[in-house]
Amino acid sequence: MSEIHLTHVDTSSHSGLATLHLLGCRARNATEPAELGFIVANESFQLAPYRQAALWLRDRGVTTLSGISQPDLNAPYVQWLGSLCPILAEKAGSQPFQPQPCDLPDHMAAEWEEWLPAHGLWLPLTGPDGQTGGGLLLARDDAWHEAEITLLAEWIGIWQHAWHARTGSNMSSRLAATTRQVLDIRAHARALSPGQLPHTLASLRQKKRLPYVLAVGVALVFPVRLSVLAPGELVPAHPHVIRAPMDGVVDQVLVQPNQRVKAGAQLFALDRASLDARLAVASQALATSQTEYRQQAQQALFDAKSKSRLATVQGGIGEKEAEVGYLRQQSERATLTAPADGIVLMSAPSEWIGRPVVTGERLATLATEGDEELEAWLALGDAIELAPGAPVKLYLNTSPLDPVEAHLRYVAHEAQQRPDGSFAYRLRADLAEGSPRPRIGLKGTVKVSGNYVPLAWWLLRRPLAAARQFVGL
Repeated sequence: MSEIHLTHVDTSSHSGLATLHLLGCRARNATEPAELGFIVANESFQLAPYRQAALWLRDRGVTTLSGISQPDLNAPYVQWLGSLCPILAEKAGSQPFQPQPCDLPDHMAAEWEEWLPAHGLWLPLTGPDGQTGGGLLLARDDAWHEAEITLLAEWIGIWQHAWHARTGSNMSSRLAATTRQVLDIRAHARALSPGQLPHTLASLRQKKRLPYVLAVGVALVFPVRLSVLAPGELVPAHPHVIRAPMDGVVDQVLVQPNQRVKAGAQLFALDRASLDARLAVASQALATSQTEYRQQAQQALFDAKSKSRLATVQGGIGEKEAEVGYLRQQSERATLTAPADGIVLMSAPSEWIGRPVVTGERLATLATEGDEELEAWLALGDAIELAPGAPVKLYLNTSPLDPVEAHLRYVAHEAQQRPDGSFAYRLRADLAEGSPRPRIGLKGTVKVSGNYVPLAWWLLRRPLAAARQFVGL
């Protein structure tokens, strides 16, 4: 374990100090804790480059990750960070700390290379009471310089003052307030127990609060529709996948992304130089065999030995004809055509030209115009009971006031890992008749409506789930 002691900032580094000043202004002007978390996890890069960043608070866990808007608490990476950061906070104390795998328990050290670059930097967050309440973990491939650490430590000091100003109290006092709320809830539960309920009702009558309590009780059993939100987009319902028919190199891209094409239109052309050379050799070999066959046929009239060789030569001709036919077919297949009318969905053509491909590799997707459906990814914590046909709405980022109506077709049985490392359930929904048909590829937020539940359950579902995870039940 190595500790870093702060040194005086080099005042000649005008660029770094100017950046520090600008970041400090941004932190002071931030209005929400979430905005402050985004600033420290993503914009600290202006002071010193890094590849990954994570903000960890002792009472909240991993709250912010660089590069994504909201971390998934069920993702393996986030859970590993949740186990790593308390260890770093204990070892570092109140000083910046460069953790090494040797400073960690064996099971944590073995997973370091899987999740983080080689060089980490832990910047502790301390409250007004001097207690460590969290920290910022930065990681990159290159070693950290003393000047960078000093500048980052100064920035963290500025940032945490803005954090305490926005949150109103330090972390330990918030934890104490939460504890008092739990004790109050227990007191209410005792007041509603069978033995204490008559005394509680009598007290409410004396204080003329019983009507209000009854009104709240009726409101809590009022049925409301349970709904969840998920990121979604419009995708082709029945796409035609254009795949490479053979191993080769893409020579030409004959269409542009989002271009409308007719059935039979040429889309891609693979390099045929090797095929043409093999076809020329095979054709020449076939012509030679045919000439040999004619010579043997003429000699067979006078020579019995030549007559016996005719069958062998004829078999060789058949083999070479099959090879020539196969190579001609492959040469024709080197030009990929559209199997139906539709819109070509693909990346930039420049990314494909000269690129080697293998048999079956996806080159593009051909979508039928007007044949769209909705795809969404439901987080593990939002996996409520959803029946086929449940109403679904897509609020597009480009048109949030005009939702696209749809009906749920299915929710995947197993969760799948997404590119950001989180796990989610794939959801597909058919667009409703008469609903607007925006173009394929537009993204937005999907609202999926489930069954009707009491208002009390609607309000307490997430807090109860969080409490269950916290206490380990």
